[in-house]
Amino acid sequence: EAQLQSVMKIMEEAPNARRALLENHDNLLSVADYCHSNYLQVSACCMKALEETKNFTTQSLASVAYQINSLANSMLSLLEAQTNQLRHLESSINLIVKFIIQNNKMY
Repeated sequence: EAQLQSVMKIMEEAPNARRALLENHDNLLSVADYCHSNYLQVSACCMKALEETKNFTTQSLASVAYQINSLANSMLSLLEAQTNQLRHLESSINLIVKFIIQNNKMY
């Protein structure tokens, strides 16, 4: 029961996580455009523009890494839950096979 709830929760969260990644992609493009135009416009303060670009890049990469890590952990949880479900099914099938074999030996 808990495994099924875990699987259902992950399946419900997956579309939102995907949307967040797509939004992050759009945000990264906006940041890249801003940094590019800012760097071209500011000739006197190139170091300031460069530092600002570095900061945006660091923050953006950290955000993407966090989101990917969260999705990867969710996928691992999903795979673990499915593996446990398959083990349970395998065990049930093995019991049924043993029961059938024993019944066939009796007749």
